[in-house]
Amino acid sequence: MTMRTGFTEGEVCWTDLQTSDVVAAKAFYAAVFGWRFEDLPTPDGRSYAQAFLGDDLVTVIAPQNPQQDAAGAAPQWNVYFASPDAAELAAGLGHAGGTLEFGPEAVGETGVMVFFAPPGGGTTGAWQAGSHLGTTRGGGPGALTWAELLTPEPQSAVGFFQQLFGHDVTEYPQDDGGKYTTLMVDGAEVAGIAAVPADAEGTLKPGWQVYFGVSSVPEAVAAAVAAGGTVLIEPDEVEEAGTIATLEDPQGGVFSLLEV
Repeated sequence: MTMRTGFTEGEVCWTDLQTSDVVAAKAFYAAVFGWRFEDLPTPDGRSYAQAFLGDDLVTVIAPQNPQQDAAGAAPQWNVYFASPDAAELAAGLGHAGGTLEFGPEAVGETGVMVFFAPPGGGTTGAWQAGSHLGTTRGGGPGALTWAELLTPEPQSAVGFFQQLFGHDVTEYPQDDGGKYTTLMVDGAEVAGIAAVPADAEGTLKPGWQVYFGVSSVPEAVAAAVAAGGTVLIEPDEVEEAGTIATLEDPQGGVFSLLEV
């Protein structure tokens, strides 16, 4: 477990879930991770839920926006990279080969948000911190432990993030002849980029995959299933990563577990 008081540019600093049913999602994720929640109002009169482990803020469960509701979009976990200047980042997206999807927009005094897509797609957030720095706990049970972008254009996506944030990279050859690339900041791996694995093409969609730590993957899977979740990829021991499993919450949000 790591306690955080700030993030360097290019680190994954935050994640949140946009879902069709905040109340139901709270009940599910509390059963799986033991999160407690504090509800806060949204400008349109609804509410979102801050998720805590003890006193440590780890994520947020928020309602989908009206456009997502109208389109019947599936719930989605979002991943945010730390940025010192969201406006400058947004202005440089086109030159780096990306597409601006939303923002930059100030969220009160908490910070400035941008959503964009790298080459090949995969909605990605950037966060310029104000009063909200990001998650205060990482790497332990119930906290974000890893994030990876599955994309049809992994090589282009890697180059995009390198240009946007200055990431160094490490490449790991895969059995299928492809590569798993990790983005690095100050010598530490912060996120992964790869093609959708051939044996998971019917299960996983391109986009960001989030991993939350658990002390026992089988026990967490059992809790998730009892709470109405679905197992997409059964628990498996992955070389250099550990035991993982991928699940879908009752509303359709996809996430993974990593034994820590």
